[in-house]
Amino acid sequence: MNATATVTPITEAAHAPKPQTWFDGAFIDGDAPQAGLTTHAMHYGSGVFEGIRAYATSDGGAAVFRLPEHLERMRKGAALLGMAFDPAQATEAVLATLRTNGHRDAYIRPLAWFGEGSFGLDVEGHMPHLMVATTATQVHLNGKRARVGVSTWRRNPADSLPPLKLCGGYINSILAKREAKQRGFDEALFTDRAGNVVECTGANVFMVKGGVITAVEHPDALPGITRDTLLALSGARARTVSLAELLDADEVFACGTAAEVAPISQIEQREYGENPVSRALAAQYQRIVRGEDAAHRDWLTTV
Repeated sequence: MNATATVTPITEAAHAPKPQTWFDGAFIDGDAPQAGLTTHAMHYGSGVFEGIRAYATSDGGAAVFRLPEHLERMRKGAALLGMAFDPAQATEAVLATLRTNGHRDAYIRPLAWFGEGSFGLDVEGHMPHLMVATTATQVHLNGKRARVGVSTWRRNPADSLPPLKLCGGYINSILAKREAKQRGFDEALFTDRAGNVVECTGANVFMVKGGVITAVEHPDALPGITRDTLLALSGARARTVSLAELLDADEVFACGTAAEVAPISQIEQREYGENPVSRALAAQYQRIVRGEDAAHRDWLTTV
């Protein structure tokens, strides 16, 4: 009796090289274990990160959008933790990782953190580390029309935790997003105790009323780089916005590196229309990040 062997088809993915991660000056496999069980950041959140995007450009190359601004914000977060951080080194690491992985349209995650050592809140004596990972996977809202629920959680107040991309601070966003998804929404919106809008879990907020674009301003919100970009492009006024005013707007959109420009279709029971102003801004943003707008090429760092 002849046995019939089961043959597993060979796929391209099976032989694809593993994505490489830049780690303290060398490349390693992205899934290689590098953090010990006493890593300070794992226990106490003592790290700082950024979310950055690279885009395939119209000339056949690739470019990173507003890389210096992202790394300057990361430097500020590292300084608060007493961690040395060199933006020039991080710039080279980002570009080298994109080249090594062959990524053009990519999400980029640099992370600096305190590593192994004794338990306790002091960071002295813990080795600082830096890594850069890139992935072609799309993340967060990524330009889709999102359904948003108002969170019962409050955003970390700026006088308790500065609005920077500090690792431990994002537990706040995780709690809010979990609550929103359990209620059937895609995303959560933070408001303060006075009923003013702060931001979404990982994106800033704009509204449109009577053709006028307004950026939500709040001291507890992250000073978003995509938000700054859209302020420059639209001439929007930045000011305090109440939840009642947001619900009365003609359009609402979220924005961020991962979200890009994401029209919001619904906040709680309030539904919005086709968001024409938001969509026009989203299209303009795409032209800029892909190098199709000569006036804003200075925002691009060639890979």
